[in-house]
Amino acid sequence: MKKHIVIDARIRRSSTGRPLHELVEHLQKYDHKNRYTILVQPDDGWEMTNPNFTTLPCPFPQFSLNPLNELLFAWQLYRLKPDLIHFGMTQQPLLYFGNIVTFTHDLTMLYHVRKKSTVNGPYWLRITLYKFLLWWSHRKSKKIITFAQKTAEDIAKLHPFTKDKLVVIYEAPGAAIVNAKPAKPKFNFGKYIMYQGTAFPHKNLPRLIEAFDILHKKYPKLNLVLVGKTEKHYEELAELAKKHPSHKNIIFTGFLSDAESKWTFQHAELFVTPTLIEGAGLNPLEAMACGTPVVESGVSVMPEYAGKAAHYFDPYDPEDIAAKISEVLDNKKLRDKLIAAGYKQIKKYSWDKFAKEVLAVYKSLLKE
Repeated sequence: MKKHIVIDARIRRSSTGRPLHELVEHLQKYDHKNRYTILVQPDDGWEMTNPNFTTLPCPFPQFSLNPLNELLFAWQLYRLKPDLIHFGMTQQPLLYFGNIVTFTHDLTMLYHVRKKSTVNGPYWLRITLYKFLLWWSHRKSKKIITFAQKTAEDIAKLHPFTKDKLVVIYEAPGAAIVNAKPAKPKFNFGKYIMYQGTAFPHKNLPRLIEAFDILHKKYPKLNLVLVGKTEKHYEELAELAKKHPSHKNIIFTGFLSDAESKWTFQHAELFVTPTLIEGAGLNPLEAMACGTPVVESGVSVMPEYAGKAAHYFDPYDPEDIAAKISEVLDNKKLRDKLIAAGYKQIKKYSWDKFAKEVLAVYKSLLKE
């Protein structure tokens, strides 16, 4: 019997929404039985390839506690009469109850949000609301899908009642970068190491710059290339970098296309990320797919995703970060070993496998 599955994919165009985007794209290849309604933002022209999949504009903000939005969004969902609904985040209508699957990416908001007032209200209020929404969505969900065993363990420790609800399904590197035809960016990088991603506080980039100060003394011609869309966190980091002795060797590229990112990966001496917490370690996997050795944080989910294909450091210690980078720069045998291990490691992950495993969760709840 055909079931109606609703997927809230309003965040699919953000970095957090990547697993939702890839899920729906790949589900269309594997589920020709059930009917799907994909909720999207009103200006999202996403086209489906499977006739059983249709998009539906959803005009409500992704993050809102406005009572009217709450009521109207819940009412829209009830009118759809889904047999199952999959929310891509823990921010979901408080008054919707049903057969719910939730993606919980990580617990970054609990530990790495800056404690200062913003337009969204003071820190204590935002974090209190977030904790409640996280707890409530986990209470209501029949299954909670997360992307690493480490994250599942952290969630189970925070909310013991989730133990039997948690399912770990691994993400995969971005196909757009991996399959792109490389194109050189309009920069003179010279000899460089690189980071790609956001500059949010938990990415720990100030310590990377401290480590680069140490490296600069040994490798005065080496550059640090930081790839990421220019926004307030990168602007703040650029101002901070000006205070460091290595600042003339730090290059902020802003946004790069997939083709430019691939070229930058391929020509880097190594890829480095000092992150303190992640839901999935994907940028290092993309570097591995491009033949770039990876030197990264040895905490959170990073070792779980990279295995033996990365050289690890203590992200809280700039001297250790610098030492591990130096080891790869100076040791060709180690570098070649990491590259070979990287190519092997990425074969463990695919979005096809991801979609099939999520579909298995759906079927378990639909009793198919």
